Amino acid sequence: MSDAPENDLKTRLLEAAEMHVPFDGWSEATFAAAVTDTGIDATVARALCPRGAVDLAVAYHKRGDSLMRDALAKADLDAMKIREKITLAVRKRLEICPDREVIRRGTTLFALPQHAAQGAELIWGTCDAIWTAIGDTSRDFNWYSKRATLSAVYGSTVLFWLGDDSEGNAATWAFLDRRIENVMQFEKTKAQFKGSPIGKMMAAPLDMLERIRAPKAPEGMPGSWTSPRR
Repeated sequence: MSDAPENDLKTRLLEAAEMHVPFDGWSEATFAAAVTDTGIDATVARALCPRGAVDLAVAYHKRGDSLMRDALAKADLDAMKIREKITLAVRKRLEICPDREVIRRGTTLFALPQHAAQGAELIWGTCDAIWTAIGDTSRDFNWYSKRATLSAVYGSTVLFWLGDDSEGNAATWAFLDRRIENVMQFEKTKAQFKGSPIGKMMAAPLDMLERIRAPKAPEGMPGSWTSPRR
């Protein structure tokens, strides 16, 4: 978050809310407690967070993404293979979380129908942050496919991690390795398909997919369409 006064107030609300979330979830009770604890005027707090604790849950998730980016910036990524970079990034993202119950409560919140779209957007944002941090330069359809497959890996790993009681989260890291292996196999199969007789027959529609472009500012999901050359 920036140093703007409104962001400083929101940070204070978030930090105050964190101690209440394990007991009351990302709820109105938590938001009211955070307002009371910080002494911030209730009208100002509501202006900063119109949806109350939901907006604080979003801010909590995005703060985790920011901390992950900072951690990856300090890592020697150049010496790693792609799968090693992704594994490191996902592990860092989970290890950043000081209280697993806070994440559990957030997962429950964003599983609700009215917040599911927001939850999917947050996971997409995390995976975009990971690919960007490890140096992904794709701007075509691969921009989307990479983030979509990693979203599936990340989402399933978080759910596994929430129920993992193994020492040092060993079971989670093994689960993550298996999911990333699945992704690597998918990419290998995709490359082989393009060179196969069927892939060559579908060259035209595949070429149309390749003309889909990533957003100019990769902060959202929609891309742009470039019509095929005549």
